[in-house]
Amino acid sequence: MSSADFAAAQQRLQARRQLREQEYRARLSAQRDAQNAQRISTLPYPLNRLGGAGLTLWDTVKGREGTRPAFRVGQVDAELLDEELLELLKGQVGEGLKYYGSHLADEYKPEILLALRAILFKLSIWDHNASYGAALQGLRYTDARTPDPSRPAPKRWQKSVYGLITVGGRYAWAKWEDWLIARTSDYELPSARVRLAERVSNALSSAHALAAFASFLVFLTNGRYRTLLDRALGLRLTPTSAAISREVSFEYLNRQLVWHAFTEFLLFLLPLVGVARWRRILARTWRRAKAFFTGARGASPAADDDDPFVGKAGELGFLPERTCAICYADQNPAGGASEQQMLAQSATGGGGSGVIGSAATDVTNPYQAVPCGCVYCFVCLAQKIEAEEGEGWTCLRCGDVVTACRPWDGDVIVEQQASAGAGARPTSSGSGNGGKTVGFAALGGEDERRSLRQVSPAPTLDEKEAEVRGIISADAGAEESLLGSRALAESEEWARASRIVQEDEGSSTSSGSEDEQSEEIDEEEEEFEYDQ
Repeated sequence: MSSADFAAAQQRLQARRQLREQEYRARLSAQRDAQNAQRISTLPYPLNRLGGAGLTLWDTVKGREGTRPAFRVGQVDAELLDEELLELLKGQVGEGLKYYGSHLADEYKPEILLALRAILFKLSIWDHNASYGAALQGLRYTDARTPDPSRPAPKRWQKSVYGLITVGGRYAWAKWEDWLIARTSDYELPSARVRLAERVSNALSSAHALAAFASFLVFLTNGRYRTLLDRALGLRLTPTSAAISREVSFEYLNRQLVWHAFTEFLLFLLPLVGVARWRRILARTWRRAKAFFTGARGASPAADDDDPFVGKAGELGFLPERTCAICYADQNPAGGASEQQMLAQSATGGGGSGVIGSAATDVTNPYQAVPCGCVYCFVCLAQKIEAEEGEGWTCLRCGDVVTACRPWDGDVIVEQQASAGAGARPTSSGSGNGGKTVGFAALGGEDERRSLRQVSPAPTLDEKEAEVRGIISADAGAEESLLGSRALAESEEWARASRIVQEDEGSSTSSGSEDEQSEEIDEEEEEFEYDQ
């Protein structure tokens, strides 16, 4: 058979099928009309006069439509599962970004949600016409604008508009609200345009909330369109097959348990791999490559010998010496900010501590790094050096590699020793046991040796006891002679004082004579003390 004859045969078969379908639809229409006429005759009095309209009204009052077979609970559960998946992914991204800065997850929250929603939309609705939660519930999106009973997939323009509004629209609205909050939360009174924009934004939010609430009430009635956007675009969640079952499948729960066990194993394995060590190696390689290319292009400025801050290539080299750069970095987690931005943030008190005059950032127990000599707190510097496990820590002020620390000399000028390595203790890099230790450089070893002097050996116990007994006996004899002379002198003094008192009582003299007698007694007491 030729191709032309085969095409003609196909057309004849198609025409016969269409004719049979038309005859079948005509028979169904006749049967339906007969059944409707019989049902109309059985309706109550006011409704049997209305014909088909009365029958439709009677069916609406008698029962609900909508649970055939796209049940409402599955659609609501699908939306909840999508939100839970988004929150789970957002939490995992935040846990990963905290190692690069604890502020990144909060500062770039709209951008993170935009990226996650875009990825989920591409991998679920755009590729498979169903979201993650809808696939778990056995549902998919269909085009409800066509009366085709085969439930065709939505058009590309429908999915494009849906993704543009659910992904880009939410991001734009979040940024708009952040902008309004930033403009209205200042100390200054916002402008008239900002107040007008705020009122319009509040009105739109209220109108959208009311419309979404009304659409949800209609959805609870007929179960057709879950959200307001689905109703506007004509998208419905329908079962993937006609023989849908309401039984809950635990397949996704088994996958979740396996994934949870895998993540727990990774959390146990990552500390053994040494992610922090590889991160430091990559960061050091990047800095060296950047410095090499910068030097090759000749972009490094000429050094000024008169400038004391030349060579401070660290990210916090602009801080004064009294400020601990490590404490400042912990109090002001502004990673990637410029010097002017960090100074402005510290000056305005934007959630951090200031550069000068802050008790939280001042150096406590100053120690200087070896070999650069930058001053830090002892605890901060020791923790940083110990955490590097002997590989050296990059100084925040000058960018040098710090391997040890020593007490700060307070800018005291000391004589340089002939041999630089004499008296120095080994650092943690030379330890053979692999433990975490912090090395301290020794100062003034030769001076300590010069200050030492030869002393006589310690006396024995017998010699010491004999010496102590001789001293005690000599002190006892001297004390007895002194007490005897003192007792005799005191008795004579008391006799003289009693005679003076008796003379004073026998004679009535003026206050001037009393003063003279008291002065005489004082003089006699002074003479007695002088004689002793």
